[in-house]
Amino acid sequence: MDSATPAPRSLLRVMPAGTLALATALLLGAAPAQAAGPRSDKDPKPPARMSTVGGDRLGRPGTQVDPGPGTPDLPKGLSGRSWLVADADSGKVLAAHNAHWRLPPASTMKMLFADTVLPRFPKTRIHKVDPSDLLGIGEGSSMVGIKENLTYSVHDLWLGVFLRSGNDAVHVLAAMNGGVPKTVRDMQARARQLNALDTHVVTPDGYDERGQVSSAYDLTLFARAGLRRADFREYCSTAYAEFPGDYKKDDDRKRKAKGDESVPEREHFGIQNTNRLLTGYGVPPYKGIAGVKNGNTTNAGATFTGVAERGGRTLLVTVMNPSRQELNEVYKETAKLFDWGFAAAGSTRPVGTLVDPAPKGSGRAGKNNAPGAARHSGSAGRSGAQAASSDASDSDSLGTWTVVGIAAGAVALLGAAGGAVLLRRRRAMR
Repeated sequence: MDSATPAPRSLLRVMPAGTLALATALLLGAAPAQAAGPRSDKDPKPPARMSTVGGDRLGRPGTQVDPGPGTPDLPKGLSGRSWLVADADSGKVLAAHNAHWRLPPASTMKMLFADTVLPRFPKTRIHKVDPSDLLGIGEGSSMVGIKENLTYSVHDLWLGVFLRSGNDAVHVLAAMNGGVPKTVRDMQARARQLNALDTHVVTPDGYDERGQVSSAYDLTLFARAGLRRADFREYCSTAYAEFPGDYKKDDDRKRKAKGDESVPEREHFGIQNTNRLLTGYGVPPYKGIAGVKNGNTTNAGATFTGVAERGGRTLLVTVMNPSRQELNEVYKETAKLFDWGFAAAGSTRPVGTLVDPAPKGSGRAGKNNAPGAARHSGSAGRSGAQAASSDASDSDSLGTWTVVGIAAGAVALLGAAGGAVLLRRRRAMR
């Protein structure tokens, strides 16, 4: 979605009739960027001292939580090396575990890629894929199925990035942005502006490379910044879509035999979101879920950042690399932390905060809000929310955002109850 287009009322793209078999095959074939390997018997330990961006307690190893009267206990069996639960509106961190531990991020790095590159191209722009656009894609990468010498809209490419975690779509958009090296520099600069100081970008798609790291804290900052944009919200909450394939050869031959020079009809195929809390494949769909991005590589294990809303409260949860080797464990632990966060949000005391971005061109870090004193926009001056969305006219320039659940017919088609969600503006109280 380009910056001049308002957020649609419904972000769910329902599959057309007759695509049940295709959708089932897609669900069974949703592969990570690289196959996840077994965890070493000797797990690394978090550093004794880590970044204190967002608060001193977030720099300590281990679990940080400050329960008040009536706060439920944290879920049992959490095995993520690092995780964080935060209120998306206020930025208060409700609980965290090794929040600033620098770990491989896998495809959750695509959130930073999208937050950086989305504002630069309108969704209607058409791009013909040059063979050089697809060079350098890592072996075993997840792909949406882009073919060289065919044309795609920017809208198509972003659906490929968010739904299928397509590294081919990332590389095409990076080529449009001036190439992979420039895009990596742009992403690193954006990370610094967001005060995501644990992050070192090596590839734009999150593919395993030496030195590529982020943290649960930084990934949550990327999600919060991206969700200020209506187009980011649209793509990350889309469950199913149709993606352009090749042109129909039989139709092309018939047209040429008749001397018809019109453009041949193009085939399309269904794609589904690899976020299983959204589609409900293998785990129950989470009530109120709205994205954001999952990842899985050999070095990173499984990673996930999600956003969900219940009862007017919006939470962000990030989980990195669960040690429990069970199918869909990262989604199960995320759901447990969402449940805890919604139950505890009214009683637990924050242990830190998601900091504001640095003002553009200032060359300095943004303000580190004290826990319990997070600022809302709508008053004089620019808030962090406004700074994060200053280059997108469809972002919420005033007020904060929330989510609203809607029915999910496409998920029901596959025999799983659940829904996609729409993020919308909510005006903040002065």
